[in-house]
Amino acid sequence: MTENIDKDISQELAGTKRASSPRPVIANPQVTRHIMKAFNLRAAKKLGQNFLVDAGIVQGIVDAAEAGPGDRILEIGPGIGTLTQGLAESGAEVTAVELDKKLPAVLAETLAGYDNVTIVPGDILKVNIRELMGDQPFKVAANLPYYITTPILMALLEQHLPISVLVTMVQKEVALRMVAKPGSKIYGALSVAVQYYTRPHIAFDVPPRSFIPAPEVDSVVIVCDVREKPAVAVKSEKLFFRVVKAAFGQRRKTMSNAMKGAGFVPEQIAGAFEKCGLDSTRRGETFSMEEFGILADALTELA
Repeated sequence: MTENIDKDISQELAGTKRASSPRPVIANPQVTRHIMKAFNLRAAKKLGQNFLVDAGIVQGIVDAAEAGPGDRILEIGPGIGTLTQGLAESGAEVTAVELDKKLPAVLAETLAGYDNVTIVPGDILKVNIRELMGDQPFKVAANLPYYITTPILMALLEQHLPISVLVTMVQKEVALRMVAKPGSKIYGALSVAVQYYTRPHIAFDVPPRSFIPAPEVDSVVIVCDVREKPAVAVKSEKLFFRVVKAAFGQRRKTMSNAMKGAGFVPEQIAGAFEKCGLDSTRRGETFSMEEFGILADALTELA
């Protein structure tokens, strides 16, 4: 089928091929529609699928990841191979994990000829990533389904994998929460968690017209440079995040009351705040990363 697809596309789309590659650029509305028609594909709403059709955005992600020869990249959700192709063209070794059972067969056709791409069928939340990628450093690039962005990001970061950078397209609202600072109305548990593990920054906006079908939300590409060590040293990472989650569980509560919801008894709470010298009447949204760490360590000693 590859030969027929290439022939048809080549006849329809003169000028859509890369100078370095004989294959058509997938990140093109006409090419994408042709592939969807050839394989009888529709964007699956339940999987949050929107096909990227903007070659400039693809190149922007490749550049943001600084992908090139010698790099090992884990791609999550390759779809029909749009971003995968851009990463492969950079010379990087790409391992792409795809949940949709229909798409590995499609990818075998659309990415035929790229010997630096490996397609792995499966759910990234169930795949043993350390076994798949090994112990050497690698990068992550993804156009994640927005409904499952946070679980995937946290699953990657909490495992302390040898990831050097994580570049992903996300809903703009989520990205703003990821980079939010203390005192902001959108500062929350996600902000603390992402900034605990990484140094995040928003790279660029992605307009809805860059997709088929166009999403109803604004998108951005965010770059998370993974820290060699977490932003703060804590005695118990598990208890640290227990404190953080409780602090934002009910934002209007004081920290003292919020800690009761985390399962600590009044004596522990009072003792911890006295020990660390923090004001227990403040709300969680005013606490910095360092202050969460100080409080968590005090509670660890009294637990």
